[in-house]
Amino acid sequence: MRVDVVVIGMGQAGLSAAYHLMRRGYEPAERMLLLDANAGPGGAWQHRWPSLTLKTANGVADLPGWGLREAIDVDDEVPAASTVARYYAAYEERMGLGVLRPVTVDRVEQPDGGGTDFVLTLSGDGRPADTLRARAIVNATGTWDRPRIPYYPGIASFEGRQLHTRDYTRAEDFAGSHVLVVGAGISAVQHLGELAQVTRTSWVSRSRPDIRNAEFTPEVGADVVARVAERVRQGLPPGSVVSNTGLPIAAVSSDALPRCRPMFDRIDRAGVVWDPEVPRAWGAVPEDGRLDVDVILWATGFIHRFDHLAPLDLHTPEGGLLVDGRATTRAVENHGVHLPGYGPSASTIGANRAGRAIARELDEYLAGLG
Repeated sequence: MRVDVVVIGMGQAGLSAAYHLMRRGYEPAERMLLLDANAGPGGAWQHRWPSLTLKTANGVADLPGWGLREAIDVDDEVPAASTVARYYAAYEERMGLGVLRPVTVDRVEQPDGGGTDFVLTLSGDGRPADTLRARAIVNATGTWDRPRIPYYPGIASFEGRQLHTRDYTRAEDFAGSHVLVVGAGISAVQHLGELAQVTRTSWVSRSRPDIRNAEFTPEVGADVVARVAERVRQGLPPGSVVSNTGLPIAAVSSDALPRCRPMFDRIDRAGVVWDPEVPRAWGAVPEDGRLDVDVILWATGFIHRFDHLAPLDLHTPEGGLLVDGRATTRAVENHGVHLPGYGPSASTIGANRAGRAIARELDEYLAGLG
């Protein structure tokens, strides 16, 4: 089977790209295939913890052509996971997208080099074939299924419970436990605020939380996007969202939050340990150099799921991927590949806006191939 474009991943970025490609004549199942590894609509949103509602989430961007509050009845107190899943399902049906799922793309190759067909190896019950050929790829696989848990000496010896944000459910599940939250992003702060209502918490981070008492204006947003775009142009990993935006003061002003301590040096069976000979750039550590805890909750972010693209050799020696700039998601090394959701387009709004540029640029690229 051969098509012009394959879109991998049906979250915000994939749906936006599909919408704009359809408007340029790329009909699903004819010129375009839409693949998603999830069993149902909703992208990564469908996996978020139940206590995250539309009211407490950072925001859900409207998809192009049909907004959230146009599509479904919205209750801001209802879990975002179920609300967004309903919205995406309604959107897919209204737009006639015909998404194939569950389908996992295990490998993408281009046997004859740039400008020729990509060959995709597929698995999953929803796949149209074991292999698929496409002239262009839109990779919108996101990060949710690649949680980042950094290694620290002794991590395997801890006798308590360890989990990542990806596995967090609700605060009540941790009642009576001393929970150590690791990380200085929005998720860490959200977890701490909830957990403090039912149990004892502690907080550590590699860097001092960057709390900014300033409104996130369009000018601030443009500056953030420019800085991320510059990192990506240099082939560097784009960094976390909060490393570029900081934490809004409203998110960390709760009296329930503990003070943040600098990162520990190792883990033992009962908790975490700071070595006395290691200098600290900021913050104070416990006087006895250790903290006994029952749970370590790693709110340490995610890694982009690009392993299936490895045969295309898009990564730089610095571990990043080169894309053309802030207004495009096109891979510098291969113009047949677009990477929405990476770098400047990492936010829900950025990924949404990228769809229009993707459709225009792929139309030009495919016309050039003849």
